[in-house]
Order: sequence, then structure tokens, then C-alpha cells
Amino acid sequence: MDVTTEDFGWVLVLVQVPAQPSRHRVAVWRELRRAGAVPVSHGTWVLPALPAFETALARAGELAERGSGTLTVIDAAPRNDAGTALFRAAFAAARAEEWTEFIADCGKFEDEIVREIATSKFTFAELEEEEQSLERLRRWYRDLKSRDVLRLPQADTAQEHLSRCTGALEGYAHQVYETVLP
Repeated sequence: MDVTTEDFGWVLVLVQVPAQPSRHRVAVWRELRRAGAVPVSHGTWVLPALPAFETALARAGELAERGSGTLTVIDAAPRNDAGTALFRAAFAAARAEEWTEFIADCGKFEDEIVREIATSKFTFAELEEEEQSLERLRRWYRDLKSRDVLRLPQADTAQEHLSRCTGALEGYAHQVYETVLP
């Protein structure tokens, strides 16, 4: 898929859920955000019209119904390039923000490994904790990658950072085993 000309359309998601209790409305919003939908105005979200997002839309619809509301999904075909650009830019900006946050967390992971080595904290318990942190980063990366249908360049940078995290953990694990099992 080329990042300049999408091979997909867009859907508008209209959310109408009573304000009280707010937990229902918030649950719908969280599900839409988790799917990668982007708010474009009050109660209106945009999402690529792709099968990968259908399950999340169905879940959001169920959540809206539980809150005595509705979720209406409308195929959207902007009539001009400006409309298409608006949808694409909003979606791309949200994905870029997610990649930036992910890359920052990779940096924190690498810093943590450096601190553990600097303080000679070579224990199996600490290694297990760091392995869990890396697995969380891997899951997060897979989630972000599945939403990034525009294939933004930040995904490649994120992959490089994740690879560095993997390498850092492997080096740390080697030192743990060298220390604990001489």
C-alpha cells in the first residue's frame, strides 16, 4: 500500500451515548481509540474502511448499546482532496504520536538496562521483570503496527528501537547468567 494514495476509503463513526452515567460513553471512546479511530468533531470519529477495524467497531457498538446509545458507521467519501487530506492527516498525526510515545518508552527501557548494569543488579528476578517489560513493548509494537495502515516512516524507526531493546536485554541476560551461574 502506497502512503500517498490509499487503496481504502474511510468511515465516519457517529457516537450517541447519554452523558450519564459517563462510564458507557468513556468505554466507547476508549474502544475507538484502541482501534485507532480519530475524533474529528464532537461525537464523530474517522477510521479507515478496512476489515482490520471491523471487530473493534462491533465492540464499540455493543458498548454503546449497553449505555442506551448508538454507534452509527457511515461510509465516507470526501468530495474533494481537502476532505480526504483532513481524514488522512488526522489519522497520520494520531499514529505518529503513538510511534513517538513508543520510541520514548524504548529509550526508557534501554536506560533501565544501563542502570541495572551500572548498579550490578544481576538477579533472575530483575531479569524476569525486564523480560516482561520487553514483552509489553513487543505487544505494543504489534498493536501499533496493525493500526498503521498508512505505513508511516516512524514505524521503521520504532522497529530499530525495539531491536536495540532486544539486544540490550540479551546483553543484560548474559551478564545475569554469568554472575548467578558462574
